[in-house]
Amino acid sequence: MNLLLLATFIILHHVFIGYSSPANPSTSDDHQLHIRKLQEFKSSFWQTKPVSSSRLYGVSLYGADPTGKTDSTDAILRAISDAVSEERVGLLMDGITNHGGVQISLEGGIYKISRPMKFPVAGVGNIVISGGTLKASQNFSTNGYLIDLTTFSSSSSNKNYNYEYITLKDIMLDCNYRVGGIRVVNSLRTSIDNCYITHFTTNGILVQGGHETYIRNSFLGQHITAGGDSHERDFSGIAINLAGNDNAVTDVVIFSAGIGIMVSGQANVITGVHCYNKATGFGGTGIYLKLPGLTQTRIVNSYFDYTGIVAEDPVQLHVSGCFFLGDAFIVLKSVHGVVKGVNIVDNMFSGSNRGIDIVQLDQKAGVFNNIDQVVVNNNNVRGMNLKATIAKLAMKGNGTLWSVDFNRILVFPRHIKFVQYTLMTQSNVFPNYVLRNISNNKVLIESNVAVEGTISVTVDQGLSI
Repeated sequence: MNLLLLATFIILHHVFIGYSSPANPSTSDDHQLHIRKLQEFKSSFWQTKPVSSSRLYGVSLYGADPTGKTDSTDAILRAISDAVSEERVGLLMDGITNHGGVQISLEGGIYKISRPMKFPVAGVGNIVISGGTLKASQNFSTNGYLIDLTTFSSSSSNKNYNYEYITLKDIMLDCNYRVGGIRVVNSLRTSIDNCYITHFTTNGILVQGGHETYIRNSFLGQHITAGGDSHERDFSGIAINLAGNDNAVTDVVIFSAGIGIMVSGQANVITGVHCYNKATGFGGTGIYLKLPGLTQTRIVNSYFDYTGIVAEDPVQLHVSGCFFLGDAFIVLKSVHGVVKGVNIVDNMFSGSNRGIDIVQLDQKAGVFNNIDQVVVNNNNVRGMNLKATIAKLAMKGNGTLWSVDFNRILVFPRHIKFVQYTLMTQSNVFPNYVLRNISNNKVLIESNVAVEGTISVTVDQGLSI
């Protein structure tokens, strides 16, 4: 309504000026009077609270500078505050108010900010922030985040969740090498969609507690590069840090960071991710699973480009349909010597013929002594060493002893659990033969008479006994 009044006033005023005559002194005085009144009206208008009948709060109405020349922190925070200030009908989770999908629009501007963008209270939900760029100013405290979905207020009656169904989309975040990008704390059903997060120092996205934060169709990199950067050794920080449960990362590119994705929460799924954040040879890791004994993570259909996966004491880990390029590999790292329920299957590995194993063990803290239901199988390899927990070998011989060595291919040393063997002779002799020993991943079979033939052996390290 205020906008309509302003438009009407301006139109009428221009009509009046059009018929005024500068030659008439009294008319000229009237002209100056109307100009002064118009300026006073415009000043009073901008001092009033902007009203949005469409439930869309454009930050420029609050004085935000879309050119990024002046600080827009207070203006954007006022827009956010107004968007959640009105009482709304209906609740989401108990204690969280449904705001009906109200939108805070950044209107395609580039805004310089010096404090985190956050809600003034907890207990709000069904809100969208979208459509622009936020850049940290040089005055931004170095321990914060550009968008911070956390709160120091106790206004929410829900003790488990601060927010529900908050959507951040179509936003570029330039952390200016001072802060992190987005922090989501104890929130439920959060969407981060089509965001570009760069120049972070700590985390591009940090998820703590809560669950069901979905990160989709986004790009994250500490430095803006497309690979082969001369400063790659210096890349640091974590692009996505999942310290919560039941989250998903889907169709995301991580192009520079010390660690692409850090996972320390349960039941997370990662799919369609391209990690070329920092090469393993420079000390980088594509995905680091840091939840010994409770991994419960699925990594599928992803692309590890010169950087691989590290899993500490993995329990219930599934890696399949992935492509590992440039000698990238998977490390199972012993913390308490536990590895259970691990599937590494149907992946492709491509390397440089330098003798790199596709699956490796890090047993510096102690050997794996609790191994159960581990399947490394059906992977194909080019220019790297194939490793598996299931293997088949055949060898020809002439005598009474056949020793078949599986160390070249088996993942775990001294850990064959199942053996199946067959002796095919070249004569009419039908000897008796028996399994004598399976120590050190070598299978020793002996026949009662000397024969010429071929022994075929299948072994499995992953079966339970």
